[in-house]
Amino acid sequence: MNLTTEIVLPGIVEPSGLQLRQVPQPVPGADQVLLRMEATGVSFAEKSMRRGRYPGQPKFPFTPGYDAVGTVIAAGDGVDRALIGQRVAASLKIGGWATHLLAPADEVVPVPAGVSAADAETVIVNGVTAWQMLYRKARARSGQTILVLGVSGGVGTTLAQIAINDGIRVIGTASPRHHAALRAMGVEPIDYADPDLSARVRQLSPRGVDAVFDHLGPDSAKKSFALLAPGGALVVYGIAVDLDKSTALVPVFIGLLGRVVLWNALPNGKGASFYDFWGGMLVDKAGSRSRRREDLAKVLDLMASGAIKPIIAATFPLYQAQAAMELAEARGVFGKVVIVPGD
Repeated sequence: MNLTTEIVLPGIVEPSGLQLRQVPQPVPGADQVLLRMEATGVSFAEKSMRRGRYPGQPKFPFTPGYDAVGTVIAAGDGVDRALIGQRVAASLKIGGWATHLLAPADEVVPVPAGVSAADAETVIVNGVTAWQMLYRKARARSGQTILVLGVSGGVGTTLAQIAINDGIRVIGTASPRHHAALRAMGVEPIDYADPDLSARVRQLSPRGVDAVFDHLGPDSAKKSFALLAPGGALVVYGIAVDLDKSTALVPVFIGLLGRVVLWNALPNGKGASFYDFWGGMLVDKAGSRSRRREDLAKVLDLMASGAIKPIIAATFPLYQAQAAMELAEARGVFGKVVIVPGD
């Protein structure tokens, strides 16, 4: 019997509570492919799920893993057989932390030659999120100035590189220990803990910024909106500061969305939106998937051309998923924490 090794999240546990188990290798059903995993990673989603605080997560136990890169080794009915043998990147939501995993065939994108699995992993969810927020939400363009909160993280470093490659000026908040590396990328860094952060942004961009990308929560979003230049756009994509709180997240989301609606009604030309990676799945499922694949292909092509450099904080074998999670949850990690199969 062919077996797969997977990491299981049994309930609300510390990283040390993750479980390693072997189960029969899954068989692809209609419109599915079976991947031999070559790289997966730790994102904000896994951090939220282990706390039971990710909207729409499945019931425990389950295998986490929001995305993965792997070689297609089998395909179900309705899938082009030419995919077999190809290295692909896949958006999953769960299931990536396994040596073999199933993926919807319409969520996979071929990885360009010359791009390694680990490198491609850094830009699946992070790259699509960055691209769609920058261009589909904020509609940023060359010559503008943007502010990226938490620019040293996986999404932030990818977003900054895409923007700088397109001639967009990037101001970003981060821990001072990352400022030298960020300057080398072309980012203008600010200490995230600066008590006069808003004033510092105004010093760098007196008229305000053309877009702000904020994953921290309602209080931060309010300050970010005030930093916008006329016609600017705020894109909110998380509530990270509420991750370890005991308050229910749904009211926080509702309150934040309500504030977004209110801001859009103001007669000042500024706009605000909330970004959801799976946006449109209820009303435009096919369109949402098509846009994700299209945008991921663009980001992977940028990586293949050298315009985007992979920024990997550390790489861990699958059996050390606990250590991978612990590092990813440490404050101020620079880049993406990647998991590979290992022994």
